[in-house]
Amino acid sequence: MALETATYISQLTATNPVASDSVSVGDDHIRMLKTVLKTQFSGLSGTTAITATEAEMNYLDLATLGTSADSKVLTQASGVVTIVGDVKITGTTPLLTIGDAGAEDTTIVFDGNAKDFYIALDDSADKLVVGEGSTVGTNSILTITDDTVTLGDGAAVDTSIVFDGNAKDFYVALDDSADKLLIGEGSTVGTNPILSITDDTVTLGDGAAVDTAIVFDGNAKDFYVALDDSADKLLIGEGSTVGTNPILSITDDTVTLGDGAAVDTAIVFDGNAKDFHIALDDSADKLIIGEGSTVGTNEILSITDDTVTIGDGAAVDTYLNFDGNAADFRIGIDDGTDKLEIGGGVAHGTAAGISMDVNGDMTLGGGIACADEVIGRPRFTDYAETVNVLGDLGGGTDTIDITAGNVVTATVSTATQTFTFTNPSATGKSCSFTLLLTNGGSQTVNWPGAVDWAGGSAPALTSSGVDILTFTTVDAGTIWYGFAAGTDMK
Repeated sequence: MALETATYISQLTATNPVASDSVSVGDDHIRMLKTVLKTQFSGLSGTTAITATEAEMNYLDLATLGTSADSKVLTQASGVVTIVGDVKITGTTPLLTIGDAGAEDTTIVFDGNAKDFYIALDDSADKLVVGEGSTVGTNSILTITDDTVTLGDGAAVDTSIVFDGNAKDFYVALDDSADKLLIGEGSTVGTNPILSITDDTVTLGDGAAVDTAIVFDGNAKDFYVALDDSADKLLIGEGSTVGTNPILSITDDTVTLGDGAAVDTAIVFDGNAKDFHIALDDSADKLIIGEGSTVGTNEILSITDDTVTIGDGAAVDTYLNFDGNAADFRIGIDDGTDKLEIGGGVAHGTAAGISMDVNGDMTLGGGIACADEVIGRPRFTDYAETVNVLGDLGGGTDTIDITAGNVVTATVSTATQTFTFTNPSATGKSCSFTLLLTNGGSQTVNWPGAVDWAGGSAPALTSSGVDILTFTTVDAGTIWYGFAAGTDMK
């Protein structure tokens, strides 16, 4: 009888039982097989069937999982699965999912010797958190929610991102004690800050005695905006080296354009339809305001030495317009008439108050109100005086107002006529007027008591005709000197 002794599968003999064995030894083989299976698979103590196929069972690579009790790479105890060794997920689109969409936190904890760290879903806050420690939500370093990445957890500590370079380190950080966002050189927050932001202020530099610059690295040209610390100037220049080719510099209360080089310097206003420039025409030593973007073309105004020039010699009108609320005025050259005009409005030739030719001869297009002030040494040609026409008086009292004209005409008719004189010049100034009186002798005429007549008596007036009377005062009308310049004029 061929019956081996076996406790494990490896001890079974595949050729047993042999054909010569009697049927009566079969029960011995069956009992031995039961013993082998129960001993070999001693862990299968339940009543659940194992449904894995042979292919699935073959997926278990014992060389990887371990071939002895102390080399198990995958163990489970109290609901915790422990993996010993590396884990690799491969495939066309490998996916590792942590969590089952339940309302609980999900975490990967890095169990360090001195410090622990975690990456977790803080499910109650709907945030992805990277933090220090092993408890989700404590000491969070970085959180992500919606479209926001937050660095720090609101604690009174500095928070920074350090760029660990080969030769130099840099950081972007919150200096919590100073309430500033810093960009600096090094790895320690607050040292060598290059840029700081607090409230509504952006500060470049840290107060050290060094130049600080923003450089614009162009394809063909570089530019910079910088503090030239040695010169205490803010510079805008061409190139990348502070102090070379400055275009604009600011110090104290002074803004300087240019760097003293023999080149034109300009501010160009690039308009939609027209351009304009304010520029130093260095070759002509002139400050120019002009139309266009090329210095020296279409000059509107130029300044050199003690001279301000308006216009560039072109055959066009040139003027200054004063744009008032209710009325406009102008001073300019009417190039068509070659005259300088001062006038009302903005169009040459209209309402010209004063026009002057190249010889200095002026034409007044309006009146002059001198307010009792002096016009010295005039020479009048073809002048006229204003006539104050009183008309037919018809008796009663009538006033001769000197401000209404220094030549007065009046007619005496139906009743006694009384005259009063008003608004003479102030004391110390001579004031005169001429009265052309018609039919003065037809009625009684009463004169102001301040009139002193030639010979002490008023002249006899013509009853039907014209008399000419002249009155003069030098003391504001206290005394009027009167005389007949001519009576009964024919």
